[in-house]
This record gives sequence, structure tokens and C-alpha cells, in this order.
Amino acid sequence: MVLIIGNLAGAIALLLWSVRLVRTGIERGFSGPLRTGVRHASRNRVTAAASGFFAAIAMQSSTAVAMLVAGFVAAGTLPMFSSLAVILGADLGSAIAARILLTPISAIVPALLVVGVALFLKGRSRRIKQSGRILIGIALVLTSLTMIRTATAPLQDNEATELLFTYLASDLLTSFAIGAILAWATHSSIATVLTVVAMASEGLLQAPVAAAIVLGANLGGATIPVLLTLSAAYTARRVMLGNLLVRGGGAVLVLLALIQWPEHLSLLGASASTQAINLHLAFNVIVLLVGLPLLKPALHAAALIFPKTVATKPRRISALDKTATQPDRALACAAREVLEMGEQVHGMLIPIMGLFRDWDENVATQIRMSEDDVDRMHFEVKLYVAHLQESALSPRQASRAMDIVTISNHLEDAGDQISSNLVEIAQRLHADGLAFSEEGWSDLCDFHDQVVSNVQLGLNVLMTGDAEAAIQLVEEKDRMREAEQRLQSNHLDRLRGGNAASIETSNLHQETIRALKQVNTAFTYTAYPIAESTGALLSSRLAQGEGAES
Repeated sequence: MVLIIGNLAGAIALLLWSVRLVRTGIERGFSGPLRTGVRHASRNRVTAAASGFFAAIAMQSSTAVAMLVAGFVAAGTLPMFSSLAVILGADLGSAIAARILLTPISAIVPALLVVGVALFLKGRSRRIKQSGRILIGIALVLTSLTMIRTATAPLQDNEATELLFTYLASDLLTSFAIGAILAWATHSSIATVLTVVAMASEGLLQAPVAAAIVLGANLGGATIPVLLTLSAAYTARRVMLGNLLVRGGGAVLVLLALIQWPEHLSLLGASASTQAINLHLAFNVIVLLVGLPLLKPALHAAALIFPKTVATKPRRISALDKTATQPDRALACAAREVLEMGEQVHGMLIPIMGLFRDWDENVATQIRMSEDDVDRMHFEVKLYVAHLQESALSPRQASRAMDIVTISNHLEDAGDQISSNLVEIAQRLHADGLAFSEEGWSDLCDFHDQVVSNVQLGLNVLMTGDAEAAIQLVEEKDRMREAEQRLQSNHLDRLRGGNAASIETSNLHQETIRALKQVNTAFTYTAYPIAESTGALLSSRLAQGEGAES
């Protein structure tokens, strides 16, 4: 029994890691086009749901799509109704992804591994390498499912497991709770569903038990984004709760029907595994079809449960330990303070586009207060490092101290760009009753989203010192330059076409692009010391071929 449990645990661990591997490949190789595509497609309920559907299939996770949407709605670049429609579509996309992975295609695993490894090791561009990562992840998902079936096969003749699953057949509510807990614990409803269906295919789970666990996984999957956004903007929390009410409430209703009429499961297929996966699919199709007309009531209900409150900012304790006598420890304290500076600037950047569309004095005040904190931290970091330099530092420590101060300078400049330039532009738009053209607004939202994505990557570099992420961030600086040129060209085309809104807001449009680019450049500097240490940075550009190796 210990061996069986160990094998099963190992197979489930491989499944979780494989699903994550696929998602990582998508995020690192295709995050930009995916993010832009989702937001552009979300102009009405149907196309929004379709964008979430395809994004979830690609990322193998409705939770990942939900967190992507949370960023959009918090930034004010995607309406709440569209955001909820995207998530409902993603729930169905996740179910379709599970069904695809359960297709008996294990014979292609060797080919997927050979091609995937070849692309990852020999690919010269980031997207080719990440395509290889995705293929490897899919191959390992299929392998893990085979391992789960093999590990659970001996349990069919075990008396203890037979008693356990017989009890669960008589208590579907407990089975439902198990599914919800498993999905929440693993942070993956798709992994839970795949595991349950694999076990059911070996005759280990009766059809009602497998169905109840799958329904519970849907509830657990809808709970994860709610918990992950508890400290996010009110709009993001409201959308996630709306999804929980629709998907989770639907799961409870279907469970009650299952308890009352378990024999109707036979309409979904001949075997327990087929009935479980078909129920998962049918449930999410129904949730999407019923949920789209109920977006407004669901969000209103969420607003009643999560009323909007004014957050009070807790007093922050500085990471600059004045009693630290060892240089390495003191430098670590300074690095932590700089990381907090970056977090503050990130928090200022997120709501700025929402401020452009709908002026909110409270949001503007919060941004200005955060900038005061950033200025104070910047000043204190410089004094702290200057005091540290009075002691004998090794060449490595002296270089690290200068890097910290340089990064701190750039982050302070990024904060100034947001609190002074961008907030001022938003205020001028409001005061003069102006608005960007629809095309111009779309371009600015795209650019802002790219900057936010790079800022998040810069924070990861600050925290982990990961060389691959650092090289990717330097590469993104070149892509942002190309994006700026494309936006400038689009703007000139609108001016030549006589677009009245573009003519009225031309200077503000240009100033917004420049300010956002400055913020992006400031965070790019967090990667330079790491990229230089790897030899991948020559002067101000990546060494030939090094970027492709990341």
C-alpha cells in the first residue's frame, strides 16, 4: 500500500508540474500576443467568452486566465462585464483542454519529447524554445496520466479502498467536498479532473462518486481566483466573486440533482470515466450559456457580498536595518527596500489607465501618497548605502552597492513619471472634457499592458536574480522601442485621416507614450547588472545569440 500511494503521489506530482510547464511555455513565449488578443477580443460578451475559451486551452488553466483578467480589470482597461465573460469562457476552455488530454494519444509521447527537446535545446528564438517546452509539458501530462492508471490498478482488489469508495458512493456531498479541496490544494481544477477520470477509467471510482468529485473541482477551481485576489482592486475581487457565484452555485445545483437522480448519469456515456468527463464538459457549456445573460445580476450580487470599502494603508516598517554590521547583510537589507520601492511603483502604474477613462480623486491621491513613500525610500536607501561605503567593501560588494543605488534612482524616476506626468495628463483630460480616439485608446492600453508585464518581470528579476528573466527583460526593451514606433505611426495615420479626437489629444497621446516608455526603461535597468555578469550584455545591447539561449 505504501508503494502504491507513493507511485500515485509521484504521478500526480508529475501531472501538476507538467501542466505548469505548458503554462510557463505559453507565458514566456507568447504572453504578449495572448494578453493583447484577449483584451482586443473582449468588446462584447460573445467574443470575450471566445477569447477566454482559447486562452484557457492554450494555458491549460482557467485560473491563469482569471489572473490575467484581474490585471486588466484592475487597470481599468477591461470592463467588469467583459472580464466575467472571459472567465466563463476560460472555464469551458479548461474543460475542453482536459478532454483533449484524455484522448488516447499516448503513442505520440516519444515524438512529442523528441521534437520538444530538440526545439528547446537548439531553438534560436525564444518562441521556438518555449514551443519546445510546451510540447515537453504535453508529453509529460500524457505520461503522468498513464502512471496514474498504472498506480491505481492494484487498488481495485484492496479491501480498505473498496470500503472507502463504497462509503463515498453513499455520501456524494463528501465526494463533492473532496473534489473542491483537491482543486484548491493543487491550485488546478484541470489536474484534479484528469486524476479523477484516470482513476475512474481503472474502475476505482463509481460514476456518481467521480461525477461529484468533478463538480467539487469546479467549485474549488472557481474559489482559487477569489482567494488570490483578496488584496487586489475592488473591481477584480468583484469579478472573481461573480464567477464563483455562477460556476460554484451551478456546481451545487447540479450536485443536488445528481444526489436526487444518479441514474441519469448513464445518458452521458457507458463508463464512469466517460460520464465524469462528459459531465464536466456539459456543466461548463451550460454555465457559459446561462451565465452570459446573468453577468449583470452576478456582479450586482458580488457587490452586495463584497461592498466597496476605503482601504487604510498600514504603516510600513523599513527593511533598512541600521544595526547590520556585515556588508553582505546590509546590502541584502538595501535590496529588500529597493524591491519594496518597485512594488510601490507597480501599484501606482496599475490603475493609471482607469484614471484616464474615469477620473477619481481618491485614486489620484493614493498614487501621490505612494510617490511620497517612494521618494522617502529612495532618499533613505542612498543615505544607507553611503554610510555603508564608509566601511571597507570588497570590489564585489562595492559594485553591488552601486547597482542598488542606480536601480533605486531609476525606480524613483519611474514613480515621478506616473505621479507627475501620467496623473497630470489624466487630470487634463478630465478638466478639458477630452477623450482619446477609440483606436488611440486601444493602442495606449496595449502599450500600458506591455509596460505592466515588463514591470512585473523586473520585480521578479529583483527578487530572484534569475539570469534568464534578466536577459528576457533586456530583450523586451527593444520590443518596446518597436512598439513605440508602431504606435507613433498609427497616431500619424489618424492625424492624416482627420480624426477629430486624435487631433484634440495629440500632445497628450505622445506624452503618455513617452512617460510609459520611461517607466519601462527604468525597470529594465534592474536586469543590466545580472545580464552583464552572465556576459550576455555588451555595452548596452545583448551579445549576439545570447538572447536566443534564454
